[in-house]
This record gives sequence, structure tokens and C-alpha cells, in this order.
Amino acid sequence: MSDQDDDSNVGLRVVAIIVIAVVAAVVGFAVSLAGKPGTDAAVVEVVEVIEVPEPVGEALARIYFAVGSAEPGADLADAVARAQAALSATPDAIVLLSGFHDPSGDAAQNAELAKARALAVRDALVAAGVSEAGIKLRKPEITAADGPPEEARRVELRVQ
Repeated sequence: MSDQDDDSNVGLRVVAIIVIAVVAAVVGFAVSLAGKPGTDAAVVEVVEVIEVPEPVGEALARIYFAVGSAEPGADLADAVARAQAALSATPDAIVLLSGFHDPSGDAAQNAELAKARALAVRDALVAAGVSEAGIKLRKPEITAADGPPEEARRVELRVQ
């Protein structure tokens, strides 16, 4: 009987090794597909699309910045107070922030600075109690080159 037991144990071991190898191959293949764009893998990436509305009407406030800086000026406190007052009148409204820059210099660097300025205003609004979910940021915008230079260093705030 011991010869039969040895034969069946060897057979079971061979089957187990084959099953483990197949499972490892399938898992390895699935993992390799997950990292390649354009393939149908078991992992699906969920992308949330956030629609940012177009600005409506005149800006409620304009916050100006120094050259090359994302630190808001003294007009920030007034802008935050105006936004809070407007939101208390229409609590379901959103705050729309638009950062601006001029066309001179490095466009990517200017856009990043305009974005940083809008984020600084957003942070001040959140610190004052405005819900972050109700604040939308628009893509940085370029101002006309013929306007006053401070207009290129501003964030416009709208409650709509």
C-alpha cells in the first residue's frame, strides 16, 4: 500500500504545482495589463468630470497680488466678507474663482502662478467657513497686454 500512497501523493503534488503555476500566470498577466493604457484590464480607473460654470456678470471682488507672488493683498479680507454676505443670501450658490496672468514671460509659469493665487483665495475662503465643495476654480486666464499691469495679477471672485 505504501507504493500506491507514494504514487497518489506525487500525483497530487504535481496537480497542485500546476494549479499554482496557472493561477500565478493569470494574476501576473492581469497585473501587467493594469499598467498599460488602452488595454481592457480588470482594474477600471474612475475619473470624475467636474464642470466649471462660465462666469456670469461682473466680479463680486477682485483680489490683487504683487509681482511674482501668490500672497493675497490687503483687499482679501473685504473680498471674503463680500463672499460670505452673498452666500448667506443664497446658500446654494457657488463661489467661482478665476486667476489671471499676462501674456509676457513663460506661459506655463504664469499659469501656475495664477492657479496658486486662486488657491490662496480658496484657502482663505475655506478658513473663513465657506464650504470647499462650493468653490470652483476656473482655468487660469490671460489678460489683455494693453490693460493696467495689476489686472494681470488678480483673482476674480463671483458668487453665482
